[in-house]
Amino acid sequence: MSGTFRRSHPQLMPGQGGLLTRRRFLGSAGAGLLLLVHRPGHAAQTSVLAVRVWPAKDYTRITLESRDPVIFNHQSVHNPERLVVDLEGVELNDILQTLPTKITGQDPYIQLIRAGRNRPGVVRLVIELKAEVSPQIFTLKPVGEYGHRLVLDLYPAEPVDPLLALLEKITPEEAAVGGALTPQRPEEKPRKTAEAPRKQDLPHREAATSEAPARPAKPAEDEPSVSRLITITIDPGHGGEDPGAVGAAGSFEKHVTLSVGRRLKAKIDAEPNMRAMLTRDADYFVPLQQRVAKARRVQADLFVSIHADAFISPSARGSSVFVLSDKGASSTAARWLAQKENAADLIGGVNLGVKDSHLARTLLDLSQTAAINDSLKVGKAVLGELGGINRLHKGEVEQASFAVLKAPDIPSILVETAFISNPEEEARLNDEAYQDRMAEAIVRGLKRYFAKNPPMAKSKLARLD
Repeated sequence: MSGTFRRSHPQLMPGQGGLLTRRRFLGSAGAGLLLLVHRPGHAAQTSVLAVRVWPAKDYTRITLESRDPVIFNHQSVHNPERLVVDLEGVELNDILQTLPTKITGQDPYIQLIRAGRNRPGVVRLVIELKAEVSPQIFTLKPVGEYGHRLVLDLYPAEPVDPLLALLEKITPEEAAVGGALTPQRPEEKPRKTAEAPRKQDLPHREAATSEAPARPAKPAEDEPSVSRLITITIDPGHGGEDPGAVGAAGSFEKHVTLSVGRRLKAKIDAEPNMRAMLTRDADYFVPLQQRVAKARRVQADLFVSIHADAFISPSARGSSVFVLSDKGASSTAARWLAQKENAADLIGGVNLGVKDSHLARTLLDLSQTAAINDSLKVGKAVLGELGGINRLHKGEVEQASFAVLKAPDIPSILVETAFISNPEEEARLNDEAYQDRMAEAIVRGLKRYFAKNPPMAKSKLARLD
């Protein structure tokens, strides 16, 4: 993660909307619930600074950002399904009272929210649910631009299976015309920009890796010849609470990566022998380890993480490809970038009380030599194609210890499409035509790799354990 997140007015945050305004107390439904007792002499009430809601198929997240830590108690109520959360020492201010308006009818798990004073010193939230959920509620300390946060993650009682995303693969004809792309909200409409900089305008030291003329179509022998479907996991970086890098014009990296990721998925799905799955298909946060776990769940042949990062200097520019290193970063910049990306969980907010021992063993596995070697091969193929549409920041694939690339059994690459911290490249990243050329270049690189390195035969069905 890099860049800074400028917190907008709490009523204008992404992922919020709806017109539900009624508020009332739980009433008889709250009978028998365990409540926190207000302690005499307790510190003054804390103020809620912002409320945000991030609905998604995987889960819905509610975030309450406050000046001080929030003491809370929660209880599930059935028939009908509700989640009751009591907040001690919290002021029922105008910002907190906007929370019910953030819920839309499209939220997969929340019907509506009511907020009110339950008793002196206690504010009660009643979340009416559309189905049974498995809630995870935890607090986060201040980090970056954020203050203290109380996070309510509402996961479905039956977890969403990533295999369903693959079963819903569209036809090649639909993909060819962009059928897999979700219409963007008006405020996210990409801006058209000028043409890419001319080669003679580039610094002399970068001339060797400058943009090249459009590449002709590859010969037929470059087409992969495999007897089974190739599964590729596409990972749009950041999302939800984690905006990623922020450009000078206010562009969020998370929006750019999702748009490029959707285009890449459409193009991959258009190939008769390939299919793709997105680790996120909307604006919500996915912890780094869960991104890896999703790829392993569908037995992916390749993991491609999409980013548009920033650097301390706005003059930094160009596309890059990174792979995992188990021996140290290949450059100071690579080490710096890996550290920033690995901090995404701090910004996005991960519940540290939930541990996955299998995944922990995966991330500590040192037997990644074969996967890293394959990653270098596919990275080189993709980097060569990226050089046809944009100058390259480095002429070779770089290596660093990116947490999101640590699947020991899946070749993985991280593509830096361009520097969003560079004003010119920020504009290009928001250009639909440039996004489409970027996705097309990545696909060409993947096809080149699989043409020379066809995947070994295995079951067409991903493992279910």
